[in-house]
Amino acid sequence: MLTARIKALGLGKGDRLLDIGCGEGRHCHGVQLMTEAQAIGVDLDETSLALARERGAQLEGSGPPPQFLAADASALPFEDRSFDAALCSEVLEHVPDMAALVTEAARVLKPGAIYAVTVPRAWPERICWKLASGPGGYSDQPGGHIRIVDPGALRRMVEQAGFTFLSSHHAHALHTPYWWLKTAFWSRRDDHPLVRAWHRLLIWDMMKAPWLTRGLERLLDPVMGKSVALYFRRTA
Repeated sequence: MLTARIKALGLGKGDRLLDIGCGEGRHCHGVQLMTEAQAIGVDLDETSLALARERGAQLEGSGPPPQFLAADASALPFEDRSFDAALCSEVLEHVPDMAALVTEAARVLKPGAIYAVTVPRAWPERICWKLASGPGGYSDQPGGHIRIVDPGALRRMVEQAGFTFLSSHHAHALHTPYWWLKTAFWSRRDDHPLVRAWHRLLIWDMMKAPWLTRGLERLLDPVMGKSVALYFRRTA
């Protein structure tokens, strides 16, 4: 399941893509399958990185297997202007200092490089926070969301770091009801029948990609897509 559009990153043969906060490597694997670029993913979670490496080794794509390493996204171990594109997907809502990550991305990107950022859409996220509020709730989980990101403020912050805004879109509308159900039945979020049923629907959709749910999600994404993706170009 990809939130950022790989084609929008403008990757060519031999280009280097940095995935900041890559998790289990879903976007790096997408780059491996769909382009001839070299994807490099960084994260602090060693378990996720191990899974990312394992999956990358099993895939046969157009590009080389991704490289994954443990690194702090606010102090990246790379030289200035060393990447042709970067993405940061569903990360900024977790970190105390968003600006530090954006500044580091600006440092390691070449002039003209594409930078994709995705975050949870604000209004569906607010409903999740309200449905499961208080101690131990949705926003009070280890490693969870510590803020609701305003896309306008995010755009201005990235532009101030040396980027030009290009475009945006929304994604994963079918996931929005799932998270509403999960937060509505928070105390039973892992075993409530409605939550489990919707989860099975999502798995079926991801595995089979039937025309009905794919078409429905395309129609619903602008209205209730769970995530918003913003694309920028690094200025000189």
